[in-house]
Amino acid sequence: MDSAFLITAFVTLLVVIDPIGLTPIFIALTSGADSRHRRTVALRACAVGAAVLFLFAFLGESVLNFIGISMAAFRISGGILLFITALDMLFERRTKRREDTAEQDADFPDPSVFPIAIPLIAGPGAIASVILLTGQTSDALGMASVLAVLVGVLLIVLVFFFSAGLVERALGKTGITVVTRLLGMLLAALSVQFVLDGLRAVGVTG
Repeated sequence: MDSAFLITAFVTLLVVIDPIGLTPIFIALTSGADSRHRRTVALRACAVGAAVLFLFAFLGESVLNFIGISMAAFRISGGILLFITALDMLFERRTKRREDTAEQDADFPDPSVFPIAIPLIAGPGAIASVILLTGQTSDALGMASVLAVLVGVLLIVLVFFFSAGLVERALGKTGITVVTRLLGMLLAALSVQFVLDGLRAVGVTG
């Protein structure tokens, strides 16, 4: 396997999945949770994200085609779901739900599967990248190399998630609130971009 291809694969997946950009979102989505809960969420999110990306690495677009879903439709639906999460972050709906249920249940919500694993880790961009990269391999060694690169990137994501507590303590409650609002706006814009990309793919927009 060409080392230049592996470097390209690593850079592509690192940029698309973006561990540094995911960490503040992870902090916002698990704000107030203890370290044990955060570790559990981080491990589950990375495991689910890896499972989804491995599935598409082996089966590619045939998974979506089999159930009659195009990549464009996947982008649009992912964008809509992500927009709902952004609204929660902007208007503190998640915080209000926690306060309403505090006396009944001491557990924190589990955002590991949605939205962290899907669509933040294993989003349309990451899925498309994995399909493209594995499509450029012609043997088992090439496939294994791409998957090894993918695992390496996900381990980087896990390391950043495990450091979330240190980052949160450095920012403080006010800092986290500000970051949550800003990320809510960015997530809203990202979700709209997902929808626009999906619409553009089917020729609805220019």
